Amino acid sequence: MGQGLWRVARNQQLQQESYGEQGYLSREQSRRMAASSVSSTSHRKQVQGGIDIYHLLKTRKSKEQEGFINLEMLPPELSFTILSYLNATDLCLASCVWQDLANDELLWQGLCKSTWGHCSIYNKNPPLGFSFRKLYMQLDEGSLTFNASPDEGVNYLMSKGILDDSPKEIAKFIFCTRTLNWKKLRIYLDERRDVLDDLVTLHNFRNQFLPNALREFFRHIHAPEERGEYLETLITKFSHRFCACNPDLMRELGLSPDGVYVLCYSLILLSIDLTSPHVKNKMSKREFIRNTRRAAQNISEDFVGHLYDNIYLIGHVAA
Repeated sequence: MGQGLWRVARNQQLQQESYGEQGYLSREQSRRMAASSVSSTSHRKQVQGGIDIYHLLKTRKSKEQEGFINLEMLPPELSFTILSYLNATDLCLASCVWQDLANDELLWQGLCKSTWGHCSIYNKNPPLGFSFRKLYMQLDEGSLTFNASPDEGVNYLMSKGILDDSPKEIAKFIFCTRTLNWKKLRIYLDERRDVLDDLVTLHNFRNQFLPNALREFFRHIHAPEERGEYLETLITKFSHRFCACNPDLMRELGLSPDGVYVLCYSLILLSIDLTSPHVKNKMSKREFIRNTRRAAQNISEDFVGHLYDNIYLIGHVAA
């Protein structure tokens, strides 16, 4: 009988403990639900000013099959900023979905000017029915035609009113365009020395070290593969332009265009000597200084040594 009373008392104790735990869990769950409700409410209050973004994110979450937010639901400025990162091909594809946005003239104007930095038509009143999207297609066609036949490419751009028949305008177009084939461009400039003269004057070599200026020059006007009259013409024009941009430095160093011409030739020969795998015995710094000072006696030994160091560390001036 004593054992029976003990079992009854023990069962009552377990029931009370179980009830207490359930009560504790139910109370804890209630607190969590209340906190979640308060947090959700406060979050909605925080985004009350940006309810559109909250709505967009909520819509995106409920429509995951769309993949991304519809650009038409964003502010126009933000949509244009996103589309401005696309190239012409992707922008044409985007116009199949967002016709009004992707066909915007500002986007195509940015594409035109980022690829062809200068065209005569940019500074004119646009004709009736003008479109930057159409202009982009014409400029692309003109560049492709130039890369096949330079004269035909330039004539095509002139016939469309994109480029004026002026050496200066053609030179600016070439200077601000990176889609032209450099081999065809070299042939064209060799034949059009008037355009070459204006192209040289577009370079500004002020306060540039001579080898770095020569690299920039040959980056726009590519040097021929062999020595000859055209290479001599390029170096001569560069020497006069470099001296015109740095008159104070030329007086300080005691250099004339002829002296710069000698230094440029020395730098080209040194570049070939140091970079060519066929040259076994590379020219030393002492040899370069001695040979250069024989041709340009007024130049200081330290300056010639800096020229050698630049070629040795950076590389060819006409690569």
